[in-house]
Amino acid sequence: MTEENDEKPKDDLYSIPFFARRPIEIVRGKEAIVYDREGTPYIDCLGGHGVAIVGHSHPKIVQAICNQTKRLIVCSNALHNDVRGDLFELLASIVPLPLSPSFLSNSGTEAVECALKIARKATGRTQIIAAKKGFHGRTMGALTATWNPKYKKPFEPLIPDFHHIKFGSEEELDNITEKTAGVIFEPIQGESGVFVAPEGYLKKVKDRCFETGTLLILDEVQTGMGRTGKMFAFQHWGVIPDILCLGKGIAGGFPMGATITSEEIANKMEKLEHGSTFGGNPLASAAAIAAINVITEEKLPERAAELGTWFMERLNELGKKAVREIRGKGLMIGIDLRFKAEEYVLKALKKQVLLLTAGITTLRMLPPLIIQKEQLERVLEVLDEILEIRKA
Repeated sequence: MTEENDEKPKDDLYSIPFFARRPIEIVRGKEAIVYDREGTPYIDCLGGHGVAIVGHSHPKIVQAICNQTKRLIVCSNALHNDVRGDLFELLASIVPLPLSPSFLSNSGTEAVECALKIARKATGRTQIIAAKKGFHGRTMGALTATWNPKYKKPFEPLIPDFHHIKFGSEEELDNITEKTAGVIFEPIQGESGVFVAPEGYLKKVKDRCFETGTLLILDEVQTGMGRTGKMFAFQHWGVIPDILCLGKGIAGGFPMGATITSEEIANKMEKLEHGSTFGGNPLASAAAIAAINVITEEKLPERAAELGTWFMERLNELGKKAVREIRGKGLMIGIDLRFKAEEYVLKALKKQVLLLTAGITTLRMLPPLIIQKEQLERVLEVLDEILEIRKA
């Protein structure tokens, strides 16, 4: 091993190089702050790509996990389990009818895979329609539904009979026909630039699906669990999907995904047509119960709505020469720049603020919903400082 290699972080030195990591090593976190090895604090608006909804190491999540490790860590889905059962019941209580039964997995992309299988089996059709600029994950079905060719091209041929239409275009809804099993959309497209569904659009999508006997799948892996100012983003538009996909923050940082549908649709599935070894294990279930209770008891969706509205208003006062548009809902915010965004992520990092990109020109913010106003004030100061560099 060379001296140069000795200086590399181990997760670069010994891992398959799938990730473009930033020059920082995080070793601990609390609430909306994470710390590097030297103890330098960073305001975390990256949030584990939207996972840290209740903040880092929330004491109720920590306690739930610790307690459960002493009782039971793993339990086969071939057996009943009390904690898993409690989570199923809790999920059914927070979604609107007719949504109720759910399937538990380990990630958002797995939740999407399950949804695609349900749509095809329940309708007896094969065609799936997704949105241009949409992102649904990197496993083969979710990857096929994803739009960006850079993720897909190396792995073609992918799954046949997937088609993409322009997000927000009512005219292209005619592509949904009696041959379509499911339509899968994000209510707010996160990865491509934080594009919010136009007012009334999702209602028209739902109506078209109803006319053609097609199932509407809403991917709320990033927008769900209070992120946008409602428990689920679809509640902004009064539309209920046939199948709902959840992930990221659902278990307070513990890996989990959930696919929720109606009893009518669920009853069209047969035993052993889908499964997961680790999905809904007692440890993940305990973490999810604690996280959902924190979200509801601490009124985090309402907090996201209030802070997000204030923050976006303040953002609109900054950097008019550098900023093209501010987009988003709640604490899912995109700052569309007139320049490539990546250099500003690195400039913010030097000022101890962690940001994401979305697409080529958009800075994305997915902070914990418990972030303090004073911390967001500091983020505003940093954004003003780094955008002034380009304006000069």
